[in-house]
Amino acid sequence: MRLDRLITAAGGMSRSQAGKAIRAGRVTVNGSAALRPEQKVEENLDLVELDGRPLEYRSRRYYLLDKPLGVITAARDPKQPTVLDLFPPEIRRQGIEPVGRLDKDTSGLLLLTNDGDFAHRVISPKSGVWKVYEAVVDGILTAEDVRLFAEGLRLGDGTLCLPAGLRILTPERGLVTVREGKYHQVRRMLAAVGKPVLELRRLSVGGLSLPPDSEPGTWRELDETEAQLVCASCSNPPLWQE
Repeated sequence: MRLDRLITAAGGMSRSQAGKAIRAGRVTVNGSAALRPEQKVEENLDLVELDGRPLEYRSRRYYLLDKPLGVITAARDPKQPTVLDLFPPEIRRQGIEPVGRLDKDTSGLLLLTNDGDFAHRVISPKSGVWKVYEAVVDGILTAEDVRLFAEGLRLGDGTLCLPAGLRILTPERGLVTVREGKYHQVRRMLAAVGKPVLELRRLSVGGLSLPPDSEPGTWRELDETEAQLVCASCSNPPLWQE
């Protein structure tokens, strides 16, 4: 790999900034000063340091975002703010994309990655990755609603949903657990039982959850071990009806 490319990926610089750092003598490879941006390095063998700080190169990157309301789930849009706009340029340059989507009026956990295989595995219906949402509804949630969700709800257009979980927290607030990603599925399911959604927030995807004190708009990078938690417990739904 070219040295300037490694620095761009691991050090949060643009390619031109990396080139300037190299020519300024700020970069060493295995203890020796590097002077050429095009110098070849072995990303998993050579020790590359910038200003004396070792750079860790990882080709696959994973991020957990607490998506705020009013932001669309897209990589780019000419008119509206997107989830990528919440990240600094050096992160966007890693080529990350949203994994699945949350609509503009839904907040909560959204994964982003440049690992296409991982993204496909998370969103594929065959994987059965469970997702948990907290919903505030216009109406009173009932035991009958819980039963209908558990049996597999039929939507207004005839679409049949797989069995899902509904756990009532208060008469107007509940946790919905689904393993599909149909268009506006949670909103449509609750509307089908006469309880339109007023607020919707995703709390978890597979084995990853937002901290209770998480603030919309915040994000953090995941290591590969954390990322794999997403599919670690697909067979056991969390927060199932009690």
